[in-house]
Amino acid sequence: MRSTEQFCLLRLIPWVCHGVDASWARPDRLGPQGFKEQNHLMASVTFEHVYKRFGDVVAVNDLDIKVFDKEFLVFVGPSGCGKTTSLRLLAGLEEISDGRIMIGDRVVNDVPPKDRDIAMVFQSYALYPHMSVYDNMAFGLKLRKVPKAEIDKRVKQAAEILGIAQLLDRKPRQLSGGQRQRVAVGRAIVRDPAVFLFDEPLSNLDAKLRVQTRAEISKLHQRLGTTFIYVTHDQVEAMTMATRIAVMKDGLLQQIDSPQNLYDHPGNVFVAGFIGSPSMNFFDATLVEQDGKMFIDVGSFKLPIPESKRTQYIGQKGKKIIFGIRPDDVHAANFAPPGITPAPLKADVDVTELMGNEIFLYLLTGKKQFIARVDPRTHARAGESIDLIVNMDNMHLFDPQTEMTLDALK
Repeated sequence: MRSTEQFCLLRLIPWVCHGVDASWARPDRLGPQGFKEQNHLMASVTFEHVYKRFGDVVAVNDLDIKVFDKEFLVFVGPSGCGKTTSLRLLAGLEEISDGRIMIGDRVVNDVPPKDRDIAMVFQSYALYPHMSVYDNMAFGLKLRKVPKAEIDKRVKQAAEILGIAQLLDRKPRQLSGGQRQRVAVGRAIVRDPAVFLFDEPLSNLDAKLRVQTRAEISKLHQRLGTTFIYVTHDQVEAMTMATRIAVMKDGLLQQIDSPQNLYDHPGNVFVAGFIGSPSMNFFDATLVEQDGKMFIDVGSFKLPIPESKRTQYIGQKGKKIIFGIRPDDVHAANFAPPGITPAPLKADVDVTELMGNEIFLYLLTGKKQFIARVDPRTHARAGESIDLIVNMDNMHLFDPQTEMTLDALK
């Protein structure tokens, strides 16, 4: 019986991104003879009210997204949110329960995976161990009965692009992890697909290589000009690579927008807490009015709402709310930046983490812990009190019942 990866490989002839050497996608290697110049028809991808059910479990719930031609869309969310299932539905590895998926203008619900003009990246290499590097890269083209001369041309071009021309006669067991990575990437490039699919390809890399590989995948997207759809649980990957990010939870699309808009204007508590590292601080609070001014009353402290926001929130006066503020907007008083709307706050230092260019302070006010990202010159010790400044220009308020934002777009 074939393993799941072998089964998927035979259906898709996928390429795998794992253990990549960061030099493989240098722009100078994607020269004038590169595959970008084949100019095949690129593709948008559309999910139209797509559902996927496993018995009583709804893994994907009314997913409705249009991925534009040549876009780099990232699905992000915790384990079990439906992001990988959505990718597998697009690849044809799972059957759709309801809805339609389109690649370009073609509905692909009933199109076999091998005929969808896609290449998929799994977490493992998925190389055939008995084949040479050349044969691994050429395998998908041979199945498609591409002429031998064309196969030879494409394989050698891809090998040159990836810097593995000298490895074409070796077997996978004779390669390092980074070299195997480039072979798998080459297998995808030779197919010249309309859409690349990535399923958490960097999850097994060490921290340094992951950072390098993020940049190289972004460069590859720019050079190939192809639609990329990428799945990850790591919001840092999503923020650094995506044209747009689709945030998912429990099978539901929570919000889709550019990385910066998701960071600045989260639509609900989940998105606000998931996007950004460290996560946004949340406080249960009440909006109160005192001496003609509005305050956020947390209990252990009060923060004034800027006059510019008074009209926006006047309808919430006297109501319970969730107050959100990012660690980036909590500053040590001595190093608060100019040009902000400051609100003073005093807290006790619980833990300090020196990061070199910044310090993370884990702070206590009452029984509530929160985090501040402060200037590295800040003098703070565990057990001591510290004076802080909160930038109220970047405050967020959410409805405690629906957890939806109460903020209007700035």
